Amino acid sequence: MNGVIRPGVSEDAEVLQAIEAHADALLIDSLGAPEWPPAGDGAERLGAPGFVLVVEDPEDSSPIGFVHVLDADGHAHLEQLSVLPSSGRQGYGRRLVDAALDEARERGYTRMSLRTYAEIPWNAPFYASCGFLESIPETPFQRGLVDTEASLSLDRYGRRVQMTVEL
Repeated sequence: MNGVIRPGVSEDAEVLQAIEAHADALLIDSLGAPEWPPAGDGAERLGAPGFVLVVEDPEDSSPIGFVHVLDADGHAHLEQLSVLPSSGRQGYGRRLVDAALDEARERGYTRMSLRTYAEIPWNAPFYASCGFLESIPETPFQRGLVDTEASLSLDRYGRRVQMTVEL
């Protein structure tokens, strides 16, 4: 398992959205969720404050996963991590998280937060194995995410948690 990790570029916009949609399908199936918000717009992700890193397939250099980290009120927030299910369980997600943590450190952030499902194995348990710990939403941005999740009723599919790692 190799695969180059590189910054996302505008040419990646469509494929980012497709990767997220495929990865979401796995989550939706696991949750038994009849309704789910659509995948994020790739161009919007790439244009948002923060950064996107992409991992490429070692065979043909096509994107197979990405991590999107927002700069939210001066804090790093891991907004999305998606890997194509066909490339799952090969370490790409962990490599993307590690690369995102390194990039955030280089940008001067001191910690990174995220929101996820507590009981889905590739959600909170995975992030805990990367050093993230459950935490309390402290910033206006983080509290706003809790409100957004409530408005979407995401908690009907399982407990939602915030997690943070010190950089």
